[in-house]
Amino acid sequence: MRKTILITGASSGLGEGMAREFAAQGRNLALCARRTDRLEQLKTELEAKYPASKISIKALDVNDHDAVFTVFKEFKAEFGTLDRVIVNAGMGKGASLGTGYFYANVQTAQTNFVAAIAQCEAALEIFREQNSGHLVTISSISALRGMPRAMTVYAATKAGLLSLTEGIRADLIKSRSPIKTSCILPGYIRSEINEKVKNTPFMIDNETGCKLLVKAIEKEPVQAYVPGWPWALIGFLMKRLPLKLVMKLG
Repeated sequence: MRKTILITGASSGLGEGMAREFAAQGRNLALCARRTDRLEQLKTELEAKYPASKISIKALDVNDHDAVFTVFKEFKAEFGTLDRVIVNAGMGKGASLGTGYFYANVQTAQTNFVAAIAQCEAALEIFREQNSGHLVTISSISALRGMPRAMTVYAATKAGLLSLTEGIRADLIKSRSPIKTSCILPGYIRSEINEKVKNTPFMIDNETGCKLLVKAIEKEPVQAYVPGWPWALIGFLMKRLPLKLVMKLG
């Protein structure tokens, strides 16, 4: 069992929901995010409900790359080991390219991909030293094809994260490392990042989605769609259908 789990972007949405699920299982949690007030509330709640779980929180903006390495090392020193790191922090700002929203598109690119590289680097430094660990990246069903409008850069970053995770896995296989990697591709789960999006197909609520995310992560798959139904089938079709049809999912 992976006893100590680090989750980035843990102050809201999927990160907060996964923290609740893991705490209910008695896991120790290293939680970090920018909004420490939200983390404090979450820590207080989880410690009261699940006294068997040790909860530690730290402020972290994943775009401060030096801070990513510092915070991960501090959590490692505090807990002794980190058994799983979930690279979850992300954002969904953006608009069609060429329409004057470069500032938003580049923020999404930096947070979802460049900062993810920093998190993976920091996690793997610790895992290589331990010779054990489970790296989990939270991608998206949108990683499978290009998407229109506000989804264009977001989907591209999630595709990059999917490829990055596979590249890390290839490197670990080559070195015969026991470190495991999983890339999780959620379908549409209602959270703060998409709370204003309407008419989204197959949307499920955050609590249900996080239960399914944790269930999938615990199996330590190379890759998983969450929920498996209908997204495994949709994912199969997305890779093969004409782009005009795939666009309707965006």
